[in-house]
Amino acid sequence: MSSLQSVPAPGTHPTAGSLGRAGVAGRAETREQLAKATYDLLVIGGGILGTSVAWHAAQSGLRVAMVDAGDFAGATSSASSKLVHGGLRYLQTGAVKLVAENHHERRVLAKDVAPHLVNPLTFYLPVYKGGPVGAAKLGAGVFAYSALSAFGDGMGKVISPARAAADNPGLKTENLKAVAVYYDHQMNDSRVAVMTVRAAVESGAVVLNHAEVTGLRVTQGRVTGAELKDRLDGTEFGIDARVVLNATGPWVDHLRRMEDKHSMPSIRLSKGAHIVMKRKSPWKAAMATPIDKYRITFALPWEDQLLLGTTDTQYEGDPADVRATEADIQQILDEAAFSIKDTDLDRSLMTYAFAGLRVLPGGPGNVAQAKRETVVTEGRGGMLSVAGGKWTTYRHIGRVVMDKLAKLPGSPLTEDMEPVKSLVRRVPLPGVANPNAVAHRLLVDRDPGMRMDPLTARHLASHYGSLAFDIARLVNEDPSLGERIHEDGPEIWAQVAYARDHEWAETVDDVLRRRTTVTVRGLDDESVRARVAEMLAAKA
Repeated sequence: MSSLQSVPAPGTHPTAGSLGRAGVAGRAETREQLAKATYDLLVIGGGILGTSVAWHAAQSGLRVAMVDAGDFAGATSSASSKLVHGGLRYLQTGAVKLVAENHHERRVLAKDVAPHLVNPLTFYLPVYKGGPVGAAKLGAGVFAYSALSAFGDGMGKVISPARAAADNPGLKTENLKAVAVYYDHQMNDSRVAVMTVRAAVESGAVVLNHAEVTGLRVTQGRVTGAELKDRLDGTEFGIDARVVLNATGPWVDHLRRMEDKHSMPSIRLSKGAHIVMKRKSPWKAAMATPIDKYRITFALPWEDQLLLGTTDTQYEGDPADVRATEADIQQILDEAAFSIKDTDLDRSLMTYAFAGLRVLPGGPGNVAQAKRETVVTEGRGGMLSVAGGKWTTYRHIGRVVMDKLAKLPGSPLTEDMEPVKSLVRRVPLPGVANPNAVAHRLLVDRDPGMRMDPLTARHLASHYGSLAFDIARLVNEDPSLGERIHEDGPEIWAQVAYARDHEWAETVDDVLRRRTTVTVRGLDDESVRARVAEMLAAKA
């Protein structure tokens, strides 16, 4: 699929959220479109769940609007471990069916839906003398894990410490008895979110970020829309909808209290922090090291960096204030030191730290032991609230929520939407293509003297798929956009222009943290941020 085929021609979508060669609609135009129509479904929240439901609902023929108080995937959904995985540790609790379902979704994402965004990743699981899990048990576990994926990625096995250390020189070998091997995938969560938003819009949805819900519209006791405020310019507007879905993640109970001030809490929160380090040595495989019976610490090669984490601690503060504290950073480093040499964990190598909030079912007990499941509640005003879930199964959760929407008592959507079971199950995300082929084209389809840097070509191919050709076209039109944003990273200024005009980027952080990886690499210095701000201000 070429990049031209993957973007509708101007005028082919009647909605303000439509995508054309000229880019996404302006905010004022989108607000007007949202305010003047009655939508079948208003999705509040543009994270994992909201984007998936908006995408599936638009595919089913519903008129869909989606809003988020911040950026799309601006909170928890861009603060994950970047994994698309079956959940090896779930086997310990006997959740065999769950692991099999996760594997199915993982492989569909990697092979059919997003092969340009989801990449295979080999995992090493080191077994140390005196550790919480023995070699025999881990060997059996990774074999069973591979069997549940029908051995589609290879067979789990156990290898020698010497062989593992040859691949990962940063691996501690003292008291290392063996290393178990298994296979999963990883991705850039922010890029998957943006592509899912784009897929929803191409299916007819109208979307707006940085639009905060200030109240709910109620008609004869039922929630029939929302009042909103544009957080960028203060404009107030409203949206009418037949059904409202609350998919606000950590804020789900806040919105439920807007519907019913007496509603009881439905969730609790667990903070997961990560840190990003420069790599001192090659990492040909990720590492998953057992810390205790329930927890594993990860060391993941990601975006040419090393991603370490995660924590799992109860959080009771304002979700907007969540961050990686000094205590979180030290915990991550201390736990990483179980299996990684000190030279690879020097604090001077750290480029970034971030934290997000897992949404867990309410109840007693340690959050590390709580079930990772989706929480669905229906309010007295008919608003459906959904929270929880993970990137691996985000498409499946979207379909589950759609099925629940159709089965709500007296649901006004039942007759107007295609049955969930009739939806095409493997619709690809925009830009679907073989990233190796895209990178090759970016390198060879250039005039003499205009050759693209191989690192940049590879980066574009694995973050945009065939849409990378649109970015290359911007460079052809203005060669200055082919310059790197920072000399130590692969991104180029054309990506900033593309994020501004085609990917709903409105703020500097939208661009540098979520549309690109500049912030994660620790490269968003004052000069970079100032130029990005200038480019955003220049939007026509």
